[in-house]
Amino acid sequence: MTTSTADPQQETVRAILDHHERLGRALADHTLTIARAADQLAAPFERRDKLVAFLKEEIVPHAAAEEETLYKAAQDVPEARLLLRAMLREHVVLREKVAELEAARTPAEAVGASATVNALFQTHLEKENELILPALVGAGVDLGALLAGMHDILGEGASHGEASPGEGHQCTCGGHDEAGEPGGTAEVTDGELDVRVIAHGQRHPQIFATFEALTAGTSFVLVNDHDPKPLYYQFASQYPGEFSWDYEESGPEVWRVRIGRP
Repeated sequence: MTTSTADPQQETVRAILDHHERLGRALADHTLTIARAADQLAAPFERRDKLVAFLKEEIVPHAAAEEETLYKAAQDVPEARLLLRAMLREHVVLREKVAELEAARTPAEAVGASATVNALFQTHLEKENELILPALVGAGVDLGALLAGMHDILGEGASHGEASPGEGHQCTCGGHDEAGEPGGTAEVTDGELDVRVIAHGQRHPQIFATFEALTAGTSFVLVNDHDPKPLYYQFASQYPGEFSWDYEESGPEVWRVRIGRP
């Protein structure tokens, strides 16, 4: 029998940092696609709406969860109190800027508002990573106990291994007990790539290979048996501003996502 020698506190910190990185990359990708749409004289409002949805569904709940856990714990750490006050104020400003982005009526307003939200959140994450988390660890706060089950802070799991798209990928999408044939393959048929027949850990390399074969202006529909949201974060990391992602069906048994090259 083997036993893990990993420090649970370090594992929790790593999960928080990994989740922060994915959120930051996804936000940066949304911001970049809005700016590129405006540069190409295309109306960026559809992309703006996707960013607003991401902010409301991912970033704002993340901030609220932090206020109820990490920030409350930090109130008892003397050296963190002044910084914590500023961080709470930044959460208020972040919500205000999201509202401004949603209300943007010209391409310039959308580009400016999205860039402001991105800059604010990226610097906010940096302070959390480099100041708040070390202060909590130094004060002996048990982060694992504090954040048990908090997916808005820890992400979809405590471990999110990432590798290059084509090789050695450790899947993080969830649903690992679902059907799939080891060694199976899938091909695009009638514009759809149905990966439900593939063993779970072998799906992502084929999805990325299919994407990399696309030419500009083309797309395929990914058919899956669970929400592939974590896969979106990988696309945002590997292909920032170079892909589109549109849900065509969202469960409860089948998910269809159109993935393309703009």
